[in-house]
Amino acid sequence: MRLQDELPVDHRLGRVYRYGAGVAGLLLLIWGCFGLAGNPGFLDTQGTNVAGMSSNGALGLLSVIFGAILMIGAVIGGNIASWINMVVGLIFFLAGFVGLIALDSSWNHLAFRMANVLFSFAFGLVIATFGMYGRVSGRLPHDNPYWRQRHGGDQREEEEIAGRWHVPAFKTVLKPTVHH
Repeated sequence: MRLQDELPVDHRLGRVYRYGAGVAGLLLLIWGCFGLAGNPGFLDTQGTNVAGMSSNGALGLLSVIFGAILMIGAVIGGNIASWINMVVGLIFFLAGFVGLIALDSSWNHLAFRMANVLFSFAFGLVIATFGMYGRVSGRLPHDNPYWRQRHGGDQREEEEIAGRWHVPAFKTVLKPTVHH
């Protein structure tokens, strides 16, 4: 089994997730621009309030950069957008943990508050889900149109793969005894 064979095929629902990540990137870019407005301190640990979250120059700049990356991924589309969304989602999710650890300390150079931490977790989960759509799922049945599109309708490859990973079940066949 090659990974390339398992990557998602662009289809109608994939566009929904691609555009969703693009819109999320646009909102992040706009939020970052508002965070940079007013000339906040670059590594100020207090930050300024922007739409209910705290921001400083560094967080505003990072938001603009990651928003632009998500929008570029949405324009490119396909598997590249999927990878970009998964990586950015993971980065945001990890940033939530780092922000949680750094709350109310001198290490809080991105001026995170609890609202920022919660946003980072939720945003990371949503963006990663956009990226994983069509990649992370259980085995599709052979009559599924997506399975057929990926495998050309040929069941032999899937049966070969299934044979390598599954122990065949023992079947007992009961034959009626006929007495003459």
